[in-house]
Amino acid sequence: MHEAGATTSMLRDGFILLGAGLAFVLLFRRLGLGATLGYLIAGAVVGPQILGLVGDAESKLGVAELGITLLLFVVGLELNPSRLWRMKEDIFGLGLIQVVACGVAISAIIAIFAHFSLPAAFALGLPLALSSTAQVLPMLQSAGRLRTPFGERAFSILLFQDLSIIPLITIIAAMSRNPADTGGPPGWLLVIYTVAAIVGLILAGRFVLRPLFRGIGNLGEREMFVFAALFTVIASAALMEALGLSTALGAFVAGVMLADSPYRHELETDVEPFRSILLGLFFLTIGMMLNLHAIAERPLFVLAMALALIATKALVIFLIGVAFRMSWRGALALGVLLSQGGEFGFVLFAQAQNAYLIAPDAASLFGAIITLSMATTPFLMMATRKLREQPAVVGEEREGPNADGANALVVGYGRFGQTVGQIMLASDIPVTLIDTDIEMIDIAAEFGAKVYYGDGTRIDVLRQAGAAEAELILFCIDGDQITPDIVEGVHEAFPGAAIYVRAYDRRALVKLKNGAATLVVREVMESAVKMARAALDGLGIDKAEINRAEEMYRARDKERLRIQIEAGDIRAARALTAQQVPWGDGK
Repeated sequence: MHEAGATTSMLRDGFILLGAGLAFVLLFRRLGLGATLGYLIAGAVVGPQILGLVGDAESKLGVAELGITLLLFVVGLELNPSRLWRMKEDIFGLGLIQVVACGVAISAIIAIFAHFSLPAAFALGLPLALSSTAQVLPMLQSAGRLRTPFGERAFSILLFQDLSIIPLITIIAAMSRNPADTGGPPGWLLVIYTVAAIVGLILAGRFVLRPLFRGIGNLGEREMFVFAALFTVIASAALMEALGLSTALGAFVAGVMLADSPYRHELETDVEPFRSILLGLFFLTIGMMLNLHAIAERPLFVLAMALALIATKALVIFLIGVAFRMSWRGALALGVLLSQGGEFGFVLFAQAQNAYLIAPDAASLFGAIITLSMATTPFLMMATRKLREQPAVVGEEREGPNADGANALVVGYGRFGQTVGQIMLASDIPVTLIDTDIEMIDIAAEFGAKVYYGDGTRIDVLRQAGAAEAELILFCIDGDQITPDIVEGVHEAFPGAAIYVRAYDRRALVKLKNGAATLVVREVMESAVKMARAALDGLGIDKAEINRAEEMYRARDKERLRIQIEAGDIRAARALTAQQVPWGDGK
C-alpha cells in the first residue's frame, strides 16, 4: 500500500509540475520573458510557499540536476578539442579574472554592509561570482549567438566558472569549522583527482566510447543509441561524483571527446529532449525552494543584495570586457548577460552550511537572492537592448536593410553568399545583401559591394528589407543556423517569396527538406562532385564512364535522401550508403 501511495504521489506531482511548467512557460514565452522565468514562477506557485500542491523539492532537485549535466554534455559536443584550445586564453584569462574580481568584490560588500564575518562573507561571495550556465546558454542558443565571438567569450567565462567549482569547494573546506571535515581529502589531492579523471575520460572517449557507438551504429538500433548516450553522460558524471568533483565537468569532458566524431549530431539529437525536460524540472524545483517567508521577513535586504549583486557583476564584467578590447556595447551586453547568480551557488551554500560557516537561514536568504537575480536577467536584456545595439550616431551607424525594390534578398555574404549574390547581380536581378559580420561588411564595401547590417533570420529585419515584395529569399548563412522553424516562420510571413536555403550537411538537409523551402542545397555537394570528376579524369578514366559514375551516385543519393526523409532517420537506407561510399555519410 505504501508503494502504491508513493507511486500515486509521484505521478500526481509530475502531473502538477509539468502542467504548471507548460502553462507558465507558454505564457512567459508569449510575453517575451523567456522560459527560465516561467519555470521559476511556476515552481514558486505550486510549491509549499504558495499553493502547497507539490513538496519535497530537495529530492526532486537531485534528479533535476541531471539537466545541468546533460546541458554541459551537449555544449561539449559543440566544442571539438581544437576549438577548445583556441579559446584557452578567454577561458583561463577572461574567466579567471571574472571569478576572482567578482568574488572578491561581492564578498567585500557582504562583509561591510551585511556584517558577516570574513569566512562567511567569502563562503557567500565567491559562489555568487558564478553565473547561471543553465539560463545563459539556452539564451545564447535561442538567439543564434553561441558560436559567435561574443557567444564564445560568454561561454568561456561560464566554462571557467564550472571548472572553478572544485577550487571553491576546496576553499570552503579549508575554512570549515566542522570537525568532521578535517578527515576529508586535501585540496592538492582533489586537483590530482581532477586531472586523473579528465585523462581517464579522454582515454575512455577514444578507446571505449567511439568503438561502442560505431558498433551500435552498425546495428542500426536507434533505441540503443539513445541508451548509450544517456549511459555516457551518467557514467562520466558518476565518476566525478565518486571523486567528489563536478558532475557537470565530467559530462562536459565526455562531450568534448565525442565532438569531432561522426556521431556528434545524432548524440545531440538523442540527448536534447532529456536535457530540456530535466532542465525545466531543475528550474521548477528552484522555484519551489524559493524561501518566500525569508523574503517577507527581510524584503529590503533581499532586494538590496540582489540589486548589489547584479550591479557589481555587470560593472566588473563590463570593465574586464573593455580591458580585453571588446567594444563598450559588447562589454555591456556581456556584463548584463552574466549579472545573475547561478545554480551552483545553491550547491556551494549547502557546502558552506555543512562547514558551519553560515547558518541555514543565511543559506535560504542568499538562495532567494540568487533566484531573484536570475529572474531579472530577461528583463535587463530587454531593457538594455537599444543601448546594446549598434551605435545610432551620425558617421558611426551601420545602415540597416531597406525596402529598395530588390527582387531577391541574400542573407549571409560570406564565401557562399558572395557567389550567389554576384551571379544574380550579373543577371541584372536587383539584390539586397544582409549580414551581421561587421568585418565582412567593411571588406565588401572596399570591393564596391553594398552589404546591409542586420540579422536576416528575424522577420522584422526581412520585412524592413522588403521581403513582402521580394520574389526570392536566399539563406546563405554558414553552419546549421537555419532551422525548420525559421523557414516556416519566414514562409508564413512572406508567402509570395520562394525560399532557398544553404544546408550545412545531409542531416540539416533531411530536417529542412519537407519544410516550406523551395530548394535546400548542401553547401559542398557540387564542389565534391567536381573534385571527384577531376580526380577520375586525372586517372585517365573515359568521360562517358565518369558521367555514368556521377549519374549513378546522384541517383542513389537522391533515393537515399528520399528514404531518410520519409523515415526521419539519418541512418536509414544503409544498403545504399554501402554501395556508394562505404566509409561514411558523405556530404
